Amino acid sequence: MIKKISLQLLILLLVFSCAESPKEASVIVDKSIDISGGKIIEKSIIDFDFRNRHYKATRNNGLFEYERQFLDSITVINDVLNNKGFKRFINNEYVELAEKREQAYSSSVNSVHYFSVLPYSLNSEAVNKSYLETITLKNKEYHKIKVTFNEDGGGEDFEDVFIYWINTENYKVDYLAYSYSENHGMGLRFREAYNERYVEGIRFVDYNNYKPKNGDATLENLDVLFEKEELELLSKIKLENIKVRTKAI
Repeated sequence: MIKKISLQLLILLLVFSCAESPKEASVIVDKSIDISGGKIIEKSIIDFDFRNRHYKATRNNGLFEYERQFLDSITVINDVLNNKGFKRFINNEYVELAEKREQAYSSSVNSVHYFSVLPYSLNSEAVNKSYLETITLKNKEYHKIKVTFNEDGGGEDFEDVFIYWINTENYKVDYLAYSYSENHGMGLRFREAYNERYVEGIRFVDYNNYKPKNGDATLENLDVLFEKEELELLSKIKLENIKVRTKAI
């Protein structure tokens, strides 16, 4: 009788644990968004430079407009992505693009703005969050959370999978990794945050961007490879000249 009750209790605990996992992940991500300035981001204008291009994000409680401007030879190119879609302007004149190019430019603009204010964007309806485990990385404890996207509302790259390492004490995202489709298979990246600064209450970081040194890596074990120094530094992701306006838009 005791064994039977113990088995039933174990099953109930397992079911409860599985049921609570998405909720727990959501609570942790909510805290991370909050300490990173999420409420301020909801209604703000953010300007920054990245790799010799100027970016501007205007957000107003669900409405958004993401811009990218740069000089190409003697022409000024301005890409604009908002709730209505994507448009490219060359010297202030609208230019119609082929569908593939439009999708590529739109994805590129969205990606830079998406990464600039992480984890802010992790609460959209298309995002699925699950708690993987609690781990120690570089002598600090982290919540390891996996993020996937629904096809409906998940964008062109909805099949990408992310993992976030959120510090258990301060709830800041110190590391993230993602898998993505490329021509010859799946690509993997691991990012280490550094140069943290707050501008008008919003947290910004730069990243060391790594890739695996061999083909045996998986998205889930990139943290282990990072600790073993088995990742190769590919590039640095730096945001410069950050300006934030938080008055009513």
